[in-house]
Amino acid sequence: MDLSLQTREAADRTIVAVGGEIDVYTAPKLRDKITELVGEGHHHLVIDMEGVDFLDSTGLGVLVGGLKKVRAHDGSMALICSQDRLLKIFRITGLAKVFTIHDSEEQALSA
Repeated sequence: MDLSLQTREAADRTIVAVGGEIDVYTAPKLRDKITELVGEGHHHLVIDMEGVDFLDSTGLGVLVGGLKKVRAHDGSMALICSQDRLLKIFRITGLAKVFTIHDSEEQALSA
C-alpha cells in the first residue's frame, strides 16, 4: 500500500489529506511534505487522517516531528481522526494529550 498526500488551503490553514498506510516505508514521504510546507511558510497545518488505514511508530514519530517544526514558527498542527483504532494508538502512547484531535474538518477549522 502506498501513501497519498493531497494539500489544499482552507480558512487560514493548510489541510494535508493523508491516505493509505503511514509506516516505516511511507512515513518519509509525509515528513518531507510537512517539511516542505513549513519551509514555504505554512505554519498552521491540519492533518486529515480519515483515509489512513495503518499507522505505526514511525508515522507517530513523523507527526510529532511535524508538530515540533510548526511550533518552532509559532504555528499549530491539528489532526482529523475519527477512527477508533487510530485514536486508540494516540491514547495508548499518550499522544492524545499532545495533539489536538478533531472528528471532522469543520470542527478542526472552527477551533
